[in-house]
Amino acid sequence: MLELDRISLSYATDGCRCAVLRDLSLSLEAGQIACLLGASGCGKTSVLRAIAGFEPLDGGSIRLDGRLLSGEGVRIEPEHRRVGMMFQDYALFPHLDVAANVGFGLRRLDAAERNRRVRALLDLVGLTGQEARRPHELSGGQQQRVALARALAPEPELLLLDEPFSNLDVDARERLAFELRDLLKAAGRTALVVTHNQAEAFAVADRIGILREGRLAQWDTPYGMHHHPATPEIAAFIHREALMARRAQANLRGAPDSVAA
Repeated sequence: MLELDRISLSYATDGCRCAVLRDLSLSLEAGQIACLLGASGCGKTSVLRAIAGFEPLDGGSIRLDGRLLSGEGVRIEPEHRRVGMMFQDYALFPHLDVAANVGFGLRRLDAAERNRRVRALLDLVGLTGQEARRPHELSGGQQQRVALARALAPEPELLLLDEPFSNLDVDARERLAFELRDLLKAAGRTALVVTHNQAEAFAVADRIGILREGRLAQWDTPYGMHHHPATPEIAAFIHREALMARRAQANLRGAPDSVAA
């Protein structure tokens, strides 16, 4: 379980501190997928960076499965948090093939176990037979799958994904959003996804958080968010891009059949 308790974060700019997160609290159950949704500059990526341990908190605390990661005088280093991160640009190593990219963080394992885990992950993400290819030989969607497999390889307790669909063309985004959800569920991982795209959030998430100016304006299920937005501004934001396409409707958790059909 991920627990953020009134976390605050600021950056130094031009000799002063600029607040980017303000008393933000949320909790995410093990095995759930959540999405932080908001406009550029609202603090979404800063939440991920704080959870990953890349940024110190000004206040509040972060716990994962009851273990204090940040706050109360504690700051666990990123490599000891059991948190994986999939970056916006995928950050694949261009000189390594697919298998080596996926297995990069598994060097402490013996070769047989490392190869076994790499094969299992490539099978999970549908890239069996692509082990020897280099990143430049792959499509954007295939590169995304390699990045996901690499993030899953160390078996993190929590996976953080920063705008995972931003480098894909519009036609591929919705399809891959549903595929990403299926892959995360198949892997049994807890995940927190950041996006500015409403349809992606509704396709992927069990819980959605609307972030506005560093504060969590609403934290709800996709069904609750759609049918009971907390403010008129949230209602306008989540319905902006013909959000309720038929496939996205299927992910309105808790909706009666007549609504999702």
